[in-house]
Amino acid sequence: MLLSKRKLKIETDRLTLRPPTHSDFRSWAALRRDSQEFLIPWEPEWADDHLTRKAFTNRVYWAARSIANGSAMPLFLVRRSDEALMGAITLDNIRRGPAQAGTLGYWTGAPFAREGYMREAIGAVVHHAFTRLDLSRIEAACLPENKASRGLLEASGFKYEGVAQSYLQIAGRWRTHVLYAALRSDRRGKTDAG
Repeated sequence: MLLSKRKLKIETDRLTLRPPTHSDFRSWAALRRDSQEFLIPWEPEWADDHLTRKAFTNRVYWAARSIANGSAMPLFLVRRSDEALMGAITLDNIRRGPAQAGTLGYWTGAPFAREGYMREAIGAVVHHAFTRLDLSRIEAACLPENKASRGLLEASGFKYEGVAQSYLQIAGRWRTHVLYAALRSDRRGKTDAG
């Protein structure tokens, strides 16, 4: 199923979630650069050209193609009160057919962390995925020691499902991740596992 041809935009109480545009480059590069120490322990290794305009332009084109073909929904978090770019959230690897699932990833710039913005964004994206995209399952993964991300997922209604060995390369090496999922019709109770 292709996503709507009209502009994708999700509004929350404090945020506008929208695809990246070319005019976001300076704000994005400054936020990523200023948050580098905060982000690097939890992310794949940054390429040498990570903060360049060319790399960002490629991201913008990838985002537009992914939204158009229904394979991903990459969105920036923009605070409505002052138009500040605060981070990004992506529903990626959208699978149709019997799966009807997608994978959630996100990052927040250091100045905006732990203020509830990402929880607000996750709630809106999950709701959109279940009601507008007709997905049945949203998956997410994080490093076991990333207590902030684990707490965020759990507070957002995701349930712990297990461990994946050597799941992703983070900071240049293969890392084991804990797996979480939210289900459209989730009847699972709270779990203390993991």
